[in-house]
Amino acid sequence: MSRSFAHRLPFHYAWLVAFVSLIAVFASLGLGRFALGMLLPAMGKSLDLDYQEMGFISTANFVGYFLAVAVTAALVKRFGKRNLIAAGLVMGGLSMAVVARADSVIAVLLAYAATGLASGFANVTVMTLAVQWFHRNVWGRAQGIVVTGSGVGIMFTALLVPAVNAEFGPEGWRFSWSVMAALLIAIAVVFFAVIRDSPDTLGLKPAGERTESDHGATSGITDRRHTARIVTRLGAVFMMFGGSYPIFVTFIVTDLVTERGMAESDAGTFWLLFGALSLLSGPVFGTLSDFIGRRLSMTIVYAMHLSAYLLAASSFAPWALYVAIMLFGSSAWAIPSLMGAAVGDYLEPTQAVSAFAAITLAFSIGQIAGPFFGGILAERSGDFALSYLLAASMAGLAIILTAFLPKPPGDGN
Repeated sequence: MSRSFAHRLPFHYAWLVAFVSLIAVFASLGLGRFALGMLLPAMGKSLDLDYQEMGFISTANFVGYFLAVAVTAALVKRFGKRNLIAAGLVMGGLSMAVVARADSVIAVLLAYAATGLASGFANVTVMTLAVQWFHRNVWGRAQGIVVTGSGVGIMFTALLVPAVNAEFGPEGWRFSWSVMAALLIAIAVVFFAVIRDSPDTLGLKPAGERTESDHGATSGITDRRHTARIVTRLGAVFMMFGGSYPIFVTFIVTDLVTERGMAESDAGTFWLLFGALSLLSGPVFGTLSDFIGRRLSMTIVYAMHLSAYLLAASSFAPWALYVAIMLFGSSAWAIPSLMGAAVGDYLEPTQAVSAFAAITLAFSIGQIAGPFFGGILAERSGDFALSYLLAASMAGLAIILTAFLPKPPGDGN
């Protein structure tokens, strides 16, 4: 991408970076992770999986993600953000092609763990681009746009999977994985062509107007012990999201189809509603947090998640599930965008990748534990009520932990 093209655009190039980053999240998370929830019922029948094995498949993906997080900061320093994200997308596509051909739970576990590894390389790195390309006063808005990719992916699979299964029958899930694998590789090519690691490579300044308070806040925290405490606290809050949300998104469609007797096409509509609602979660709460602060915004989001999990665990009428999906969907991806912005609030931009990788490490531990124990609880109890209650307890703890986060430098919220 030439400097002249970047300067001729009628808008700041950073917004193109945000849009292409959205597409990268669509590929790495929307397809690489969240497609599983829609595909599990058909995969379960084809491969004769029980609830515990389904939970293990989800956990395998998160184990791969965890391993990626542990080394992402070092790999970014060696290869650069653009190269690592593009490589992660290609790797994700190849591993998903292997999932499409798997004929045993072990084969799926190994291939899907590789998908998680690839998703980690791409997503953790892409979530730090906004700190370089945007000024602090629009970080929340920019991160909110980027995480919308997850919702787009959910909507895509809600339309793709039922249609493919209706056309190809019990083995249609294999074709769906193949289509998504090809998409990831194509998106990697687009990403590599458009993205640059920072605006100065194109002779640009970060997008967004500086405010008086912004000068004080962007100095960040430099004391190592204070930095470590901040990262630890943010990591604890993020871990609760990592542990709770996978339980809901992994099992809700299977719950609807196998336990509540919903037709797969109707479950697809349910999943589509979830994806559509989630499109607003990142931008709405990201923008809101630019005005009311990250702490209050995170508290509101976790309260919505807590209510959603409790409703899903209840034996109320079917309307309760729709209320649950509305509460969770409309706030689903707010926490990652708020965390990305919070890292920028507290720390120097040069510390962003390592700090975000550190809190994502804690997040990944939660992701591994959540579906693992959620699957065990579902298998032993015969339904998903206890699994949802486990998610609710983590959301409640997150509210408490959020209250103890300190104010960022120069922030009155």
